[in-house]
Amino acid sequence: SYPLSIAGIGPETLKDPHSRLTARQVTLFTQATWQLTDDELFGLSSTPMRRGSFRVICLTLIHSPDLSAAMERMSETTRVLSGMPPMLITRGEKSTRLTIPPADNSHLPDSAREVAGQLLTDFRMVLVHRFAAWLIGGRVKLHSVELPYELGDPATGKLYDRMFGTHVTYGAPAAVLEFDNAAMRAPIVQTEETRANYLRESPNLLFTARDYDSTASSQVRRALELGRHGGAPGTVEIAGRLSVSTAHLRRLLRQEGTSVNQIREEVMLDAAVSGLSRGDSVDDI
Repeated sequence: SYPLSIAGIGPETLKDPHSRLTARQVTLFTQATWQLTDDELFGLSSTPMRRGSFRVICLTLIHSPDLSAAMERMSETTRVLSGMPPMLITRGEKSTRLTIPPADNSHLPDSAREVAGQLLTDFRMVLVHRFAAWLIGGRVKLHSVELPYELGDPATGKLYDRMFGTHVTYGAPAAVLEFDNAAMRAPIVQTEETRANYLRESPNLLFTARDYDSTASSQVRRALELGRHGGAPGTVEIAGRLSVSTAHLRRLLRQEGTSVNQIREEVMLDAAVSGLSRGDSVDDI
């Protein structure tokens, strides 16, 4: 209960399937869990990754010449520090597949293993993708994302598509991120100084940075989030920013199962939840 209380997450929030958490709440919960378990994998793997491991990984990766070499080093260093099977890197003509093997969680009760495995897989997939984008200082295009479990809720599926910036396939044999080779050839631009700033914010940037998403819905959401405090842009203005017609924008969003109005409602709901967590009055919200 300590991490939950630190993050201001009450039992009523956990019981409500429609409740939403702010990025700050998730960050505080993660930091408290790291402190409680002394494990950057939250105690979800049989072999812990001691606090400070990611700092060492960062220091190793920023001296790589390009993203391809950095991913090789990440695979090797993670295996040494956590005892997990190394990430498998398969290079193709136009893309590179990064297969992330499951962690051993046999120390957990049988009833918890499936959910714990999914949570740790999601965390590692997001970490690899967004950390790669930070390393090269730009968007890392994903050709595909595959997850080794089924997801029955379509609404949650949309969140996963937005999270990775591409359509996610479920029920795959393994967890896979397929990177565009143009990104893999990109040079590493971060330094030891910028690494310190990145880690100081960890893991907040991991949960909040969405500048590398590629779906139309993600770009619309970003435009609405940026305009929230100064008058949210309308559909015509958003289409203009994206250099497409309003009809084409609506068509793209329909293909992704959403609309400008639906995304606007989600952005306003997130803003309301964030305000409540800060203690803002209901009238102000």
